[in-house]
Amino acid sequence: MTESAITLYHNARCSNSRGALALLQERGIEPRIVDYIATPLDHAQLRALVARLGVPVRELMRTKEAVYADLGLADPRVGDEQLIDAIARHPVLLNRPIVVTPRGALLCRPPERVLGLLD
Repeated sequence: MTESAITLYHNARCSNSRGALALLQERGIEPRIVDYIATPLDHAQLRALVARLGVPVRELMRTKEAVYADLGLADPRVGDEQLIDAIARHPVLLNRPIVVTPRGALLCRPPERVLGLLD
């Protein structure tokens, strides 16, 4: 795999995200890093990422963030578009790390899950 073929949606403050990056770097891979906290993803980017991962939007959310409760996002009546809007406005709600490769995409919690994308 070429280095540019791997993208890491990264938050440097997150130990799981740092762990996934370290595992990639230990294998000589320098992924394209998307610091989605500094540069939040827009609605279209988030929709595309959710589609690539093939999981419900809720599975990609950090439910223990205060803003999750403040916005009432636990309510099952809150739909995917509202959840995506919340992530776009509050990028801390996006769980991490997310790694995208030509072989697939995964939420890499624990970070060792990234290894399954490299074989």
